[in-house]
Formats: sequence, C-alpha cells, structure tokens
Amino acid sequence: MPTQLEVAMDTMIQIFHRYSCKEGDRFKLNKGELKQLLQRELTEFLSCQKDPQLVDKIMQDLDANKDNEVDFNEFVVMVAALTVACNDYFVEQLKKKGKK
Repeated sequence: MPTQLEVAMDTMIQIFHRYSCKEGDRFKLNKGELKQLLQRELTEFLSCQKDPQLVDKIMQDLDANKDNEVDFNEFVVMVAALTVACNDYFVEQLKKKGKK
C-alpha cells in the first residue's frame, strides 16, 4: 500500500501528463495547457489573483530554458514554490493565534 507522500507524487505526475498530452510535445505544457491546468487544478489560487497577465507571468517564470513550454521539472518548481508559500502562510497564522 503506497504512503500518502507516494500517492501525492503520483498525483502530481498524473495531473501534469493529463494536461501535457493535449497538444504539441506530449511531455511539456504549452501556454494553453498550463492555463487549463492552473484554472482546473489551482482554482482557489487563481480566484484570488486579479492580474489578467498572470498566466503569462507564470509561464515566463517557470520556463527556465526559454522554449515557451513548461516541462515536468519546471512544473515541480511551481508546485514546490506554491507549497512553500502556503506553508509560510499557515505558520504565520499559527504564530498569530499563539500571541493572542
């Protein structure tokens, strides 16, 4: 029976490939595929954002090799950065509650 972390890793891989296989290189996300993934899988994150250029900015930030596509390694960087940001927020909220 897989551990929760193994299930989480498998889920990330499956989600990436669910979107990457739609157009062009089936092992990379183009801008449209990335946008779909963000809209469907990070709905809460996007709903808090007001910047209409957000997907373009994320694409530029993630596309380390500047090929106008996001490969799995670049995708994992995004997920890791968002996870760290969420953890930082969670820790700050706990600290605020502890001061009361």
